[in-house]
Amino acid sequence: MPRKPKKSPPSAVDQLVEELLKQSEDPAELLGKDGLFRELKARVLERMLQEEMTHHLGYGPGESKPSGQSNARNGTSKKTVLTGDGPVEIAVPRDREGDFEPIAVPKHTRRLEGFDDKVIYLYSYGNSQRHIAEQIQEFYGVKVSADLISTVTDGVLDEMKRWRSRPLQEVYPIVYFDCLFIPIRAGGWVRKHAVYIAMGIDMEGHKDILGMWIEESEGAKFWLKVFNELKNRGVQDILVACCDGLSGFPEALQAAFPHIVVQTCVVHQIRNALKRVAHTDRKAVATDLKPIYKAPTAESALEDLEAFEEKWGEKYPSIATSWLNHWDTLSPFYSFPQPIRRLIYTTNPIEAFNRQLRQVFKTKGPLPSEQATFKLMYLAIRRIRKKWTKALRNWKVVIQQFAIFFEGRVKL
Repeated sequence: MPRKPKKSPPSAVDQLVEELLKQSEDPAELLGKDGLFRELKARVLERMLQEEMTHHLGYGPGESKPSGQSNARNGTSKKTVLTGDGPVEIAVPRDREGDFEPIAVPKHTRRLEGFDDKVIYLYSYGNSQRHIAEQIQEFYGVKVSADLISTVTDGVLDEMKRWRSRPLQEVYPIVYFDCLFIPIRAGGWVRKHAVYIAMGIDMEGHKDILGMWIEESEGAKFWLKVFNELKNRGVQDILVACCDGLSGFPEALQAAFPHIVVQTCVVHQIRNALKRVAHTDRKAVATDLKPIYKAPTAESALEDLEAFEEKWGEKYPSIATSWLNHWDTLSPFYSFPQPIRRLIYTTNPIEAFNRQLRQVFKTKGPLPSEQATFKLMYLAIRRIRKKWTKALRNWKVVIQQFAIFFEGRVKL
């Protein structure tokens, strides 16, 4: 008969869990505001502090002082610290000479790691300081001030500045550029400011936000400033740039990156066309536009556009005219195979990201300053980027095709 596998002895963690469960008739009590887990955290912190004091003095509790040692233990003082699980009261050891500097719970520290993370997480969703304070009080039974929440979130400002000026990769196969408008208070007035965003797809196929900028209005002149900053941070080449048809944008982009391919979002072009169409004709017009952007080549797309103009030109003359006027930036995607086409004919990736940002700003009202806007955006970006762990679908195929179409500019 086969031997039964030997059971491994219970780990220290398993033994601890068993002991905790034995001490509680209701296991749910372990997780409550005054549960054993909270007490366990307090005892662990106190034990760490006592060990630090032993190291500081050179002898343990109940032991004799070393010869010539003047300093000694001097009791403890009560201190309440905020943790990710709520407030915990601990006894902090003191020494007679008052030069003990604990590491586990530093002097003057009232918040431990975990608490700040929760505040920042709530703030990154656009919660107001008052709302965050209410949630903390409801969940943990402790009052915190708006000033404390502001202090916690301001703690990321230096990190944000480093992130905004960090070095970038030399080559990005695709970069999406877009702009959204956010109300900001400036000079006693509330004005909608343009927030510029660049989302890059790197050589490994991962999305990243390359930068964010704020200006009072959207324009090609400021976009050129954005492109030059990207160059100053290390970007030497962009293969394809996708945008939503801003006037003057292609010229500004090509001034910074002369060999770039500029692709205007086809989805935006369709939306703009349908805005001019009567509701009763909208479905038919959308159906007749489909062969244009589904065409296998630019030549056949022009033939389909001509057929569209023959049918709808008299009633809606501006639609075909708009397509022809923007053809140089609408048509580049026809030159690429389907895997690349799917990635560049629309700015949907950055549009989806912008929708998440709009949800954050939706309940905030006007922001008090540009710095407050940058801070909230950065925290939202930091949270959203955690989900961008996988490369884009079929990226290995896509990057091989980029290497063929942009020979010498892509190093695999």
